Amino acid sequence: MAAVTLASLLVVSLGLAGCDGSGDPEPSPQPTASKPPKTTDLTFGVWGAKEEVAAYQDLVDTYNADAEGSKIELLTWPTHEAFISGLRSGDPTKVPDLYLVSRGDVAMLREDELNQPLLELLDERGVDYSDDYARDALLSFSADNELQCMPYGISPMVMYYNTKLIDFDRMRALDLPAPEDDLHEGWNFEQFTAAANFATRPRRGTRGVHVDPTLRGLAPFVYSGGGDLFDDDDDPKSLALSEDDSREALTRTLELLRDASVTLTDEQLAQASALEWFKRGKLGMIPGFRELTPELRQVPGLQFDVMPMPTLDDDATIGDITGLCVSSEAASIAKAADFLVYVVSRDATARVAAEGYLAPANLPVAVSDDFLQPGQMPAHASVFTETVRSMVVPPLLEDWPELERAVSSTLRLMLTTTLPDIEALTTQIDEESRAVLDPELPSESASPSGD
Repeated sequence: MAAVTLASLLVVSLGLAGCDGSGDPEPSPQPTASKPPKTTDLTFGVWGAKEEVAAYQDLVDTYNADAEGSKIELLTWPTHEAFISGLRSGDPTKVPDLYLVSRGDVAMLREDELNQPLLELLDERGVDYSDDYARDALLSFSADNELQCMPYGISPMVMYYNTKLIDFDRMRALDLPAPEDDLHEGWNFEQFTAAANFATRPRRGTRGVHVDPTLRGLAPFVYSGGGDLFDDDDDPKSLALSEDDSREALTRTLELLRDASVTLTDEQLAQASALEWFKRGKLGMIPGFRELTPELRQVPGLQFDVMPMPTLDDDATIGDITGLCVSSEAASIAKAADFLVYVVSRDATARVAAEGYLAPANLPVAVSDDFLQPGQMPAHASVFTETVRSMVVPPLLEDWPELERAVSSTLRLMLTTTLPDIEALTTQIDEESRAVLDPELPSESASPSGD
């Protein structure tokens, strides 16, 4: 009853307010200026060379010019390692709203709950990525039946070679083993060995090939020879270099890679890095990823091209894979997802790929001139795109650098000793890896207390 009475009084009051006794209506109220929509400030974190960072800044500027309700600020780091140190600090203010990561960071991101799963966010925005992205690229950033981050770059390890030191036409004319045509679709280990020997010219001070004595450096050869790097692809507890197939692949590979007559000596490596020797035109071949291309293009007089990694038994390589993640603590997850969709669009991806550093995970861009860049070195940039199908994606590890450090000394012994005991050294490497991969397991080499 009180509510009805109050409503009646309001009606009466409004009716009386509309009259002043003279019959003239009250003047209409003046319209008030509407407030501009609230802008959400978001941050976008990337790393890389200044030219690549400039391309990201161009994307941000273009987006900010057209976007309503959000403004993006670009945060940059010189290297991936510098960026990750900020993420590992535990300070949430160091986590951008959208950020670029390496595939190897995913385990850490999930452990610390730093990223927002993307499937629902992409579905809401009508993003159909099934045709534009390779299945392996999507799986590489998937866990717990969710897409944790969006694949952005996928760069397989390939073999860069100096075209002045290695001329396949001349090799064929001399009846030396060489690729049968100029399509650069692949080569076997015999042809690779012949190329290393062909590039080695003692009078000119040139050497044939250098591969770093690291797990990443040797992994393509192990996989190509039918071996495995880890004892389990999902939950590794140890390396698997002592297994028969892995050991056999290494034995075949080391016949060339520890040949002091065609590889860089310790004295040469003390003077300059393998990359520096390649830039000087004194090294025939060096493995690398797409990001190396712009750096080599800037070297006066250097002529280079790329080949897939050599095949022992099957085509195989590893790769650098990057993705874009939305922070679980983003100022606005929805608006960060909007910006993500823009960054991974074909036009935006092509803009970054045109700088030469990015091997895009977006398939239409990967076969476009924005990436292939006809008329520039390498002439066979399609090798990057075609080799993706041969990539072996390793298990997610919380700290790959720690694993490399744990086995580095023994790996170096295996590649630099004149007559290495490969059986003993691979067994030792696998044992050393357990301290990182399965630290709860007591070391077999540890002596019982009291002995």
